[in-house]
Amino acid sequence: MNASGEHNGPVPPRKLDPEKVRAALDAQLVALDEPPYDGPATALADALVAAVLAAYDRGLRPERDAARQAVRHLLDRLTAVAPGRTVEVRIPPYAAVQAIAGPRHTRGTPPNVVETDARTWIELAVGRVTWAEAMARGAVSASGARADLSDHLPLPPV
Repeated sequence: MNASGEHNGPVPPRKLDPEKVRAALDAQLVALDEPPYDGPATALADALVAAVLAAYDRGLRPERDAARQAVRHLLDRLTAVAPGRTVEVRIPPYAAVQAIAGPRHTRGTPPNVVETDARTWIELAVGRVTWAEAMARGAVSASGARADLSDHLPLPPV
């Protein structure tokens, strides 16, 4: 941090709490009538994303905490591959992050904002939907000259 309390460099992604991820994953699996997760701890977050997508695929609303944790995980991955503070990415009501290198925004409404719903964000992040497809169907609101995530999506595997 500098003297005014601001970060000088990219903000590292937050670490998800593995116990909370496991609880959210197991709750989602129960809601899908599937057994609890028994895979490696290193794959918890990706298993959670898959379980949330499975709920959407079945026409179900994912468990709230599962969707929140999946969105957060994928936003954290975005900030890891595209650090910066030029674009604010919002996935209401779950989370928002700043990402993408370039001119930094400090006050008021950010000039570059991307907003979408949880399902669209997850599908964009994993490559089920392209940026162009999501934009064409009006599933993403992107304002500002730099509010284009197509160069960063889908997110690369961890």
